[in-house]
Amino acid sequence: MVKEITAKELKELMDNKTDIQLIDVREQHEFDESNLGGELIPMGDVMDNTEKISKDKQVVIHCRSGKRSAAVIQALETQLGFTNLYNLKGGILAYIEDVGL
Repeated sequence: MVKEITAKELKELMDNKTDIQLIDVREQHEFDESNLGGELIPMGDVMDNTEKISKDKQVVIHCRSGKRSAAVIQALETQLGFTNLYNLKGGILAYIEDVGL
């Protein structure tokens, strides 16, 4: 079971300047349309860029609706033993709806 964080919880962390890492696993064109200021590592490139993902702070991974990011988290947890990953519940769509950009 992938750990989740809500849009409002993420906004609170960002407002409080909490030291988290935010990773967007959508494609470049999606990122260009709208983003939360995270680091873009498209889903297909994640496993080649695992050294960019922090192991010692909370990492929030998101996509458009939460499906791709959940799959990425599952792969990172099962294959590489990550324990600090959180999926943005509902993705950027939920963030825009619940918090706004």
